[in-house]
Amino acid sequence: MSHYYDQSPESEHNPGIVKARIGGVDLTFHTDAGVFSKNQLDFGTRLLIETVLEEVHQSGQPMHGSLLDLGCGYGPIGIAFKRRFPSLQVVMVDINSRAIELARENASENQIRYPDIRNGDGTSVLLEDERFDHVLTNPPVRAGKETVHAFFEGAYRHLKPGGSLYVVLQKKQGAPSARDKLTDLFGNCTILERKAGYHILKSTRLPMI
Repeated sequence: MSHYYDQSPESEHNPGIVKARIGGVDLTFHTDAGVFSKNQLDFGTRLLIETVLEEVHQSGQPMHGSLLDLGCGYGPIGIAFKRRFPSLQVVMVDINSRAIELARENASENQIRYPDIRNGDGTSVLLEDERFDHVLTNPPVRAGKETVHAFFEGAYRHLKPGGSLYVVLQKKQGAPSARDKLTDLFGNCTILERKAGYHILKSTRLPMI
Protein backbone atom coordinates (compact mmCIF):
# COMPACT_ATOMS: atom_id res chain seq x y z
CA MET A 1 0.00 0.00 0.00
CA SER A 2 1.23 3.47 -0.89
CA HIS A 3 1.46 6.12 1.85
CA TYR A 4 1.75 9.90 1.66
CA TYR A 5 5.14 9.69 3.38
CA ASP A 6 6.56 7.30 0.75
CA GLN A 7 9.25 8.64 -1.54
CA SER A 8 7.57 7.36 -4.71
CA PRO A 9 3.84 6.63 -4.29
CA GLU A 10 2.55 3.81 -6.47
CA SER A 11 -1.11 4.79 -6.24
CA GLU A 12 -2.88 5.19 -9.56
CA HIS A 13 -3.15 8.86 -10.41
CA ASN A 14 -6.45 10.51 -9.54
CA PRO A 15 -6.01 14.28 -9.95
CA GLY A 16 -8.16 16.71 -8.03
CA ILE A 17 -8.51 20.40 -7.19
CA VAL A 18 -8.78 21.95 -3.72
CA LYS A 19 -9.78 25.59 -3.36
CA ALA A 20 -9.29 27.40 -0.06
CA ARG A 21 -9.44 30.94 1.27
CA ILE A 22 -6.59 31.37 3.74
CA GLY A 23 -5.81 34.62 5.51
CA GLY A 24 -8.02 36.51 3.10
CA VAL A 25 -6.34 35.07 0.00
CA ASP A 26 -8.03 32.65 -2.41
CA LEU A 27 -5.74 29.76 -3.32
CA THR A 28 -6.06 26.79 -5.67
CA PHE A 29 -4.20 23.51 -5.17
CA HIS A 30 -3.82 20.60 -7.58
CA THR A 31 -3.83 17.29 -5.72
CA ASP A 32 -3.58 13.59 -6.52
CA ALA A 33 -3.79 10.14 -4.99
CA GLY A 34 -0.81 9.24 -2.83
CA VAL A 35 -0.47 12.66 -1.19
CA PHE A 36 -1.67 13.93 2.18
CA SER A 37 -5.24 15.28 2.38
CA LYS A 38 -6.04 14.93 -1.30
CA ASN A 39 -9.70 15.97 -1.17
CA GLN A 40 -9.62 19.04 1.05
CA LEU A 41 -7.27 21.30 2.96
CA ASP A 42 -6.49 19.44 6.16
CA PHE A 43 -8.09 21.04 9.23
CA GLY A 44 -4.84 20.92 11.18
CA THR A 45 -2.90 22.55 8.35
CA ARG A 46 -5.43 25.36 8.13
CA LEU A 47 -5.41 25.84 11.90
CA LEU A 48 -1.60 26.00 11.90
CA ILE A 49 -1.54 28.64 9.16
CA GLU A 50 -4.30 30.75 10.70
CA THR A 51 -2.81 30.55 14.21
CA VAL A 52 0.60 31.74 13.04
CA LEU A 53 -0.98 34.47 10.89
CA GLU A 54 -2.90 35.67 13.94
CA GLU A 55 0.30 35.75 16.00
CA VAL A 56 1.95 37.80 13.25
CA HIS A 57 -1.06 40.14 13.16
CA GLN A 58 -0.91 40.62 16.93
CA SER A 59 2.79 41.52 16.66
CA GLY A 60 1.95 44.46 14.40
CA GLN A 61 4.81 43.57 12.06
CA PRO A 62 4.86 41.56 8.82
CA MET A 63 6.55 38.16 8.88
CA HIS A 64 10.16 38.62 7.83
CA GLY A 65 13.27 36.62 7.07
CA SER A 66 13.04 32.97 6.07
CA LEU A 67 10.53 30.16 6.53
CA LEU A 68 10.91 26.41 6.15
CA ASP A 69 7.79 24.40 5.31
CA LEU A 70 8.93 21.00 6.59
CA GLY A 71 6.92 18.16 5.01
CA CYS A 72 5.16 20.52 2.63
CA GLY A 73 2.93 18.02 0.81
CA TYR A 74 1.31 19.76 -2.15
CA GLY A 75 2.29 23.12 -0.69
CA PRO A 76 -0.48 24.94 1.21
CA ILE A 77 1.65 26.23 4.09
CA GLY A 78 4.59 27.59 2.15
CA ILE A 79 2.41 28.96 -0.64
CA ALA A 80 0.00 30.68 1.78
CA PHE A 81 2.82 32.48 3.59
CA LYS A 82 4.68 33.42 0.39
CA ARG A 83 1.49 34.92 -1.05
CA ARG A 84 0.81 36.85 2.15
CA PHE A 85 4.42 38.00 2.63
CA PRO A 86 6.10 38.13 -0.81
CA SER A 87 9.49 39.22 0.58
CA LEU A 88 9.65 36.16 2.84
CA GLN A 89 12.24 33.60 1.76
CA VAL A 90 10.36 30.28 1.71
CA VAL A 91 11.85 26.80 1.33
CA MET A 92 9.52 23.80 0.99
CA VAL A 93 10.64 20.19 1.40
CA ASP A 94 8.97 16.78 1.24
CA ILE A 95 10.06 13.17 0.73
CA ASN A 96 7.09 12.42 -1.55
CA SER A 97 8.13 13.05 -5.17
CA ARG A 98 4.51 13.25 -6.36
CA ALA A 99 3.71 15.84 -3.70
CA ILE A 100 6.75 17.87 -4.74
CA GLU A 101 5.64 17.88 -8.38
CA LEU A 102 2.24 19.15 -7.23
CA ALA A 103 3.81 21.78 -4.94
CA ARG A 104 5.76 23.15 -7.91
CA GLU A 105 2.60 23.19 -10.03
CA ASN A 106 0.69 24.88 -7.22
CA ALA A 107 3.38 27.50 -6.73
CA SER A 108 2.93 28.47 -10.38
CA GLU A 109 -0.87 28.26 -10.11
CA ASN A 110 -0.80 30.74 -7.20
CA GLN A 111 1.68 33.20 -8.73
CA ILE A 112 4.70 32.23 -6.63
CA ARG A 113 7.84 33.25 -8.50
CA TYR A 114 11.10 31.32 -8.26
CA PRO A 115 9.88 28.75 -5.71
CA ASP A 116 12.51 26.87 -3.69
CA ILE A 117 10.93 23.43 -3.45
CA ARG A 118 13.10 20.39 -2.69
CA ASN A 119 12.52 16.65 -2.75
CA GLY A 120 14.13 14.77 0.13
CA ASP A 121 13.84 13.24 3.57
CA GLY A 122 13.18 15.94 6.16
CA THR A 123 16.01 18.41 6.61
CA SER A 124 18.51 16.17 4.79
CA VAL A 125 18.04 18.32 1.66
CA LEU A 126 19.14 21.49 3.45
CA LEU A 127 22.68 22.78 3.41
CA GLU A 128 24.50 22.34 6.69
CA ASP A 129 24.64 26.08 7.31
CA GLU A 130 21.08 26.94 6.22
CA ARG A 131 19.18 28.66 9.01
CA PHE A 132 15.59 29.86 9.23
CA ASP A 133 13.59 32.35 11.26
CA HIS A 134 10.48 30.18 11.16
CA VAL A 135 9.81 26.47 10.67
CA LEU A 136 6.25 25.21 10.25
CA THR A 137 5.26 21.56 10.10
CA ASN A 138 2.28 19.27 10.11
CA PRO A 139 4.49 16.22 10.68
CA PRO A 140 3.77 12.77 9.21
CA VAL A 141 2.54 11.11 12.39
CA ARG A 142 1.66 7.89 10.57
CA ALA A 143 5.32 7.48 9.68
CA GLY A 144 5.99 6.97 13.40
CA LYS A 145 7.29 8.84 16.42
CA GLU A 146 10.92 8.44 15.34
CA THR A 147 10.22 10.34 12.12
CA VAL A 148 8.27 13.07 13.92
CA HIS A 149 11.06 13.54 16.45
CA ALA A 150 13.59 13.68 13.60
CA PHE A 151 11.57 16.58 12.18
CA PHE A 152 11.81 18.38 15.54
CA GLU A 153 15.55 17.76 15.84
CA GLY A 154 16.17 18.87 12.27
CA ALA A 155 14.14 22.01 12.82
CA TYR A 156 16.15 22.82 15.93
CA ARG A 157 19.45 22.47 14.05
CA HIS A 158 18.28 24.71 11.22
CA LEU A 159 16.64 27.48 13.23
CA LYS A 160 18.42 30.75 13.86
CA PRO A 161 18.80 31.72 17.52
CA GLY A 162 15.49 33.35 18.38
CA GLY A 163 13.74 31.47 15.55
CA SER A 164 10.60 29.43 16.23
CA LEU A 165 9.16 26.06 15.30
CA TYR A 166 5.38 25.76 14.94
CA VAL A 167 3.81 22.29 14.99
CA VAL A 168 0.25 21.02 14.62
CA LEU A 169 -0.68 17.66 16.13
CA GLN A 170 -3.85 16.02 17.32
CA LYS A 171 -4.02 15.27 21.02
CA LYS A 172 -4.91 11.65 20.27
CA GLN A 173 -1.91 11.34 17.93
CA GLY A 174 0.68 12.40 20.45
CA ALA A 175 0.51 16.14 21.05
CA PRO A 176 1.23 15.77 24.81
CA SER A 177 4.33 13.59 24.25
CA ALA A 178 5.45 15.91 21.44
CA ARG A 179 5.24 18.81 23.86
CA ASP A 180 7.51 16.90 26.25
CA LYS A 181 9.99 16.22 23.44
CA LEU A 182 10.01 19.84 22.33
CA THR A 183 10.48 21.06 25.89
CA ASP A 184 13.47 18.75 26.30
CA LEU A 185 14.93 19.85 22.96
CA PHE A 186 14.28 23.60 23.06
CA GLY A 187 13.85 24.23 26.77
CA ASN A 188 10.38 25.65 26.08
CA CYS A 189 7.07 24.79 24.42
CA THR A 190 3.87 26.84 24.38
CA ILE A 191 0.40 25.72 23.31
CA LEU A 192 -0.76 28.57 21.07
CA GLU A 193 -4.14 27.07 20.21
CA ARG A 194 -6.40 24.12 20.96
CA LYS A 195 -9.31 23.38 18.67
CA ALA A 196 -11.27 20.25 17.70
CA GLY A 197 -8.64 18.01 19.28
CA TYR A 198 -5.71 19.74 17.54
CA HIS A 199 -2.90 21.51 19.34
CA ILE A 200 -0.66 24.20 17.86
CA LEU A 201 2.71 24.06 19.61
CA LYS A 202 5.47 26.66 19.49
CA SER A 203 9.09 26.29 20.58
CA THR A 204 11.79 28.94 20.21
CA ARG A 205 15.50 28.29 19.86
CA LEU A 206 17.04 30.33 22.64
CA PRO A 207 19.96 32.62 21.80
CA MET A 208 23.39 31.48 22.92
CA ILE A 209 24.49 33.17 26.14
